[in-house]
Amino acid sequence: MPQPLTVYPLNAPVQSQPFDLIATLRNSLRSAAIGLEEGDVVAISSKYAAIAEGRIVELAQVQPTAQARQLAKRYRMDAEITQLALEEADHVFGGIKLGFLLTTKGGVLSPNAGLDRSNIPSGKAVLLPKAPFQLAETIRAALQQAFSGRLGVILTDSWLMPGRYGTTGIAIAMAGFQPIKDERGKQDLFGNAMTVTQIGVADSLAVCAQVVMGERDEATPFAVARGAEIEFTDAPLTADVVSIPWRHCIYVESLTLGLLPADLMSSLKPHTYSREFPS
Repeated sequence: MPQPLTVYPLNAPVQSQPFDLIATLRNSLRSAAIGLEEGDVVAISSKYAAIAEGRIVELAQVQPTAQARQLAKRYRMDAEITQLALEEADHVFGGIKLGFLLTTKGGVLSPNAGLDRSNIPSGKAVLLPKAPFQLAETIRAALQQAFSGRLGVILTDSWLMPGRYGTTGIAIAMAGFQPIKDERGKQDLFGNAMTVTQIGVADSLAVCAQVVMGERDEATPFAVARGAEIEFTDAPLTADVVSIPWRHCIYVESLTLGLLPADLMSSLKPHTYSREFPS
C-alpha cells in the first residue's frame, strides 16, 4: 500500500545578493526543528538557488541586438528581456504578443528561457542556475554528510502546463533518486499491459512542494517531502534522463512537424470550445 506523503515548508531570509545556499538551508531546517530522515526529498526553489549563485542581471546593462529588438517589437516584449532569453535559451520556437517567447532551457519548455523578474528588486532579472544538476548533486552530498542518511534533492521551478491556466511545479534538476518510474510492461487493474506509462516522480514531488512554497511573498524557498516512494541512485543525473525527444513529445511534434495539413484541418468539425484560435 502507498504510504502518506507529508510536505514541510521551510522559511528562509529574503535574498537579492549571492549567499551561502547550503548554510541557509541548514539554518532553515534547524529553525523549523526538522531533522532530515532517510528517504526525505529536499525541494529548493531554483530562483533562490540562482540568486545564491549570483545569477542576477541588471537589465540596464543588457545591450539588445537588432534581432532582439525585432522580436521584442513583434511580441511586445522588453528588448533587454528578449536579448537575455535569446542568450539563455537552447531553442526558441516562437512567441505570443503578451511578452513571451516559447523556449527550451535544460530540457524544459519554458517562457523566456526561465527568466524571472518577480521577487527581485526592480530593474533586475534572475537567470536559472548555471549547472542545475551539478548543483543538486552538490547539495545532496553536503546534506547527506551532515544528516547521515540517503536523501533526494530537487530544484523546483514553476511552469505553464499547455492549454491550462495557472502555473504548476516542475523539477528542473534532481539528484539522489530515479526521477522516472517506468511502468511499461506491468499490468493495470484489469490485467492489461501498460505500454507507454512512465511516472514523473521528480516532477510530481515538485508540484507538491510548490503548493506549500508558494510564488508570491511567502519567503518559503525550501520544502521537505517525507514518505515519497523513491528509488535511490548515486548515478549522476542529467536533463537527458527526464527530457523526452521532441519527435516523441505530443505537444512539440504535433504543433510543428506533425501539424495537420490545411485540407484535412478544414474538413474537421470546429471544436465547440475553441478559444480565439484562428481558423
